[in-house]
Amino acid sequence: MTFDIPSEWVEFGDALIRFVDREVVALEKEHRTLLASERTVYTADGRYAPEVLALRRQVRMRSAELGFYTALSAEALGGGGLGPQAAVYIQERLNAHCGPERHLVQTVVLPSPFTNGLSPVLKHLDPSVFDTVQPELASGDKTMCFGLSEPDAGSDVFGMRTRATRDGDHWVLNGTKQWITNAPYADYAMIFAVTDEEKARAHKGGFTGFFLPTRTPGFSVPSVIPTMGHLGADIGIISLENVRVPDTHRLGPVDRGLSVALDGVNAGRLSMAASCLGLAEWALEQAVAYAKVRKTFGQPIGDHQAVQIMLAECAMDIYATKSMVRHCAWLVDNDLPATKEVSIIKASSTEMAGRVFDRVMQIHGGMGLTNELRLEAGYRFVRTMRIPDGTSEIQRRTIARRLLDGDTAF
Repeated sequence: MTFDIPSEWVEFGDALIRFVDREVVALEKEHRTLLASERTVYTADGRYAPEVLALRRQVRMRSAELGFYTALSAEALGGGGLGPQAAVYIQERLNAHCGPERHLVQTVVLPSPFTNGLSPVLKHLDPSVFDTVQPELASGDKTMCFGLSEPDAGSDVFGMRTRATRDGDHWVLNGTKQWITNAPYADYAMIFAVTDEEKARAHKGGFTGFFLPTRTPGFSVPSVIPTMGHLGADIGIISLENVRVPDTHRLGPVDRGLSVALDGVNAGRLSMAASCLGLAEWALEQAVAYAKVRKTFGQPIGDHQAVQIMLAECAMDIYATKSMVRHCAWLVDNDLPATKEVSIIKASSTEMAGRVFDRVMQIHGGMGLTNELRLEAGYRFVRTMRIPDGTSEIQRRTIARRLLDGDTAF
């Protein structure tokens, strides 16, 4: 592998940052009163305020118009076709530049690569159906959610209780999905359900995916799930009551839904790892700048060895994670085995970012605890990232199993 960054990636990253600084920041300033507090960002029931949703849609569509929104999606789906290595470079740059808790930036300027935009899961959708929804998804006009997790089926997907029963040319879905990102706001949903009880019990398939408009009768999002002290969320609970879905809207073969759901999971975990890496870089930059100007006992705190050690440990963490993420992206880009490595970087990057934000808050002292600097927002965000898309413990189990099966190369 090479460590050279192609000029086209750099140019894309430069253009993306200019777009954020010129157009998104202008919107943030114009709507400062709305976006400054979660009391106005969210409504009383914890959902994004209509005005915020409108701004997010405006940014998505402008990003798509400029060629950013779909740049990381496959060319076969109508995207720009930038691969995993380009994707981690771009996600790292965006987050290192913008920092945390930007309601008009994260998952808006660039969508989640797995569950929104032109998701790789959509390649399993009937072409005639895909062609009808592709323009509105690619333009950012409409969004999706990905319904796999349930109250009793998170890491253990075989605990899934949502059922889909064949009824002529349709399927009837009943069940509950939980922890579903963008569920309260999505126009379309990718829902996975048990279609063969016997196969599912034997862990030999038995799950099928379906694509459906969220306006379908029987589909509802009764509540959102605020986390980590936030007043609202983009995470919700989905209720499915006799939801009828045409067989033409099936995602892939019957009973093969797990392979469909996992198709593209590498992209999602790589994106999360790169985002955490970028946020850690942003946090360290804040700490270095503060250590130069904040004085105690007549000298900058950066002159104190205790602070220097924390800065150095942040740099060590970031450098190690960056090396791992770039190598893992290279493996995936070249279609080389990377199951173990993807689990390593997902667990390592999320935990690393937590350590970095913790140290940076400590360096800032009391100021680090305030909302003003956004450090506490970043700290809360990276802490949550150890849970979704496979917990740190599940990643360790995958790593160990790969090692025991003979995958000991690095």
